[in-house]
Amino acid sequence: MARVMAGRARSAGHLSFIIFVCFMTDAVFAVTHYSVPEEMEEGAVVANLASDLGLDVKTLNRRKMRIDSGTNKKYIDINKETGELYILERIDREFLCPSKTTTCFLKLDASIENPVRMFNIEIEIMDINDNAPQFRRGTMHLDVSESSPIGERFSLNNAVDPDVGTNSVKNYHLSVSDYFALEIQTGRDGSKFADLVLKKALDREQQAVHNLILTAVDGGVPTRTGTASIIVRVLDVNDNAPSFDGDKYVVNVLENSPIGSLVIKLNATDLDEGSNSDLVYSYSLYTSERTQNTFTLNTDNGEIRVKEMINYEDSKIYEMEVIASDRGSNPLSGQCKVTIQVTDMNDNHPEISIKSFQSPIKENEPIDTVIAVVSVNDKDSGNNGMVDLSVPINLPFKLRQSSDNYYELVVSEALDREKVPEYDITFTVTDRGSPPLSDNETMTLELLDVNDNVPQFPQSFYTIRVQENNAPGALLGSLTAFDPDLHENQYLVYFILEKETANTSMSMLFSINPENGNLYALKTFDYEIEKEFLFHIEARDSGSPPLSSNVTVHIIVVDQNDNAPVIVSPWRAHGSVVDEKIPRSTDKGSLVAKVIALDIDSVHNSRISYQFLQVTDATLFSLDQYNGEIRTMRMFSYRDPRYQQLVVVAKDNGQPSLSATVTIKLSTVETAVKAYADMTEYPK
Repeated sequence: MARVMAGRARSAGHLSFIIFVCFMTDAVFAVTHYSVPEEMEEGAVVANLASDLGLDVKTLNRRKMRIDSGTNKKYIDINKETGELYILERIDREFLCPSKTTTCFLKLDASIENPVRMFNIEIEIMDINDNAPQFRRGTMHLDVSESSPIGERFSLNNAVDPDVGTNSVKNYHLSVSDYFALEIQTGRDGSKFADLVLKKALDREQQAVHNLILTAVDGGVPTRTGTASIIVRVLDVNDNAPSFDGDKYVVNVLENSPIGSLVIKLNATDLDEGSNSDLVYSYSLYTSERTQNTFTLNTDNGEIRVKEMINYEDSKIYEMEVIASDRGSNPLSGQCKVTIQVTDMNDNHPEISIKSFQSPIKENEPIDTVIAVVSVNDKDSGNNGMVDLSVPINLPFKLRQSSDNYYELVVSEALDREKVPEYDITFTVTDRGSPPLSDNETMTLELLDVNDNVPQFPQSFYTIRVQENNAPGALLGSLTAFDPDLHENQYLVYFILEKETANTSMSMLFSINPENGNLYALKTFDYEIEKEFLFHIEARDSGSPPLSSNVTVHIIVVDQNDNAPVIVSPWRAHGSVVDEKIPRSTDKGSLVAKVIALDIDSVHNSRISYQFLQVTDATLFSLDQYNGEIRTMRMFSYRDPRYQQLVVVAKDNGQPSLSATVTIKLSTVETAVKAYADMTEYPK
């Protein structure tokens, strides 16, 4: 740990300014300290807080700087135009800190936004001497036995001064007396008490009453005083005073002890007999009224019991002086001091205060962004007052201590609205008492969408089949992408990425609905001309900047049986009749003719089969249905007609099938003719 201290003082206004900065392993916090006297005029300037904190005065209004005192009254505020702290209401130190502590602090929290920052401010209220000492009783009566030994002490009513430090009671003075002197005692808290001490033996017969004046003087400049009368009556001899077992007692008591609980039983004895040894216990004037209201003293047996609820946070120690007086005609007394120390119990739940909370936030907020500022507090002391703050470990946030009892909630992991749109964050504060006490508070954090998701198609490649001869404007398919973002970040627009095919733009062949991704054909396709198309479609969201992705589309034109077979052999110069000659001596199995047909359709639509539609003698010729060859099934006889007519049909395999026919007229001749291959004519 390192500590740096810097100071500045304003002598005219009795102001001082100190900054304490502590560097620790896990925390950094700063406390800005000022000192001001009480009773300053309203509007008086304390200090320029903006200058001391290094803030730009021009930004105070925009950054919403504010002062939070955490009390019912607001004594100090900030001028956002000048950055100066000023007195809003006159401060009475005795009202603000009634417990008469040596120091009185007004703790403030200063906060600004954009970004959020918190500053701890301590203003020490300096006491001024604005109160004179006062005695609780204006006249004190003392009964003193004439047999009292020289040096015997008599407790006097102490004066009370609401001021503290040097301005409190510092001394007592006694009027001139031959018999009595004054001895000053100092309590544990530094307060002054006066004992009257007998310095010369009394003689009641010479002087039965002594009238004295006790003056209390404070240490202020100038000093203030208060007086009380002391009337001392000299009693006749009762020569044995009661005495306690001890002069001082120290006892511990738990806070919240039940009313009536025994704290201690004091025991005093008197060697006299009869009424002179019959004792009565009482509090001395040294014992404060607060102590007497908290504990009861049994006047007969000396038992001290709890009278009202004890709260460690209100007072940690009580001091009292107990007197034991006999019942003689001239009572004598003895005294002892009792110190009661209160032991703290874990009876206060820790408290959580959400000073700042930002919701909603963008889902792309960077790591270490401050989401909330939280303060914790526990009124108990020791381990009972030490607290631990936590948030669930399964959340993408962590706590970072910014100053004493202040924590910042920061982003610890990347956020994703598409996975978790909001978080319920529970702050749990637990003290270290036994058993521990805790409290919690839950805040809901919403995430705002940013355009961080690219549109996605279900497939990276689409194959769409379309029948040729389709109608223009026919719907080919729907290519819909998905974007998990919200609002404009998920509104998608679809485009065809231009690509020319045979000097034709894709946008002339296809169109896509930009809103829903429906793909349409703009023209009628012919399989025999165009068999397929390959292009890309892009989906683009409406975010800023926009994100996009594309998909490949393969359009396959499906063939229809829209072309009839064309017979290309035997070639027909005119019409559909072919004249052929064949020797009558042709052997069985000889090739007579071969029919060849072509179909420009594809696959099964272009598969040709051949069959006789008409034949003069079915026993004479055969036709191969696959290759169209016509052969003789036997030799010609002289009984067969000289002329034979064959009608062959060529059919494709489409549904429905298309066909073409050719008529072949055969003439048989007696003499040899050229081979079939030589006599067949082909188109030139």
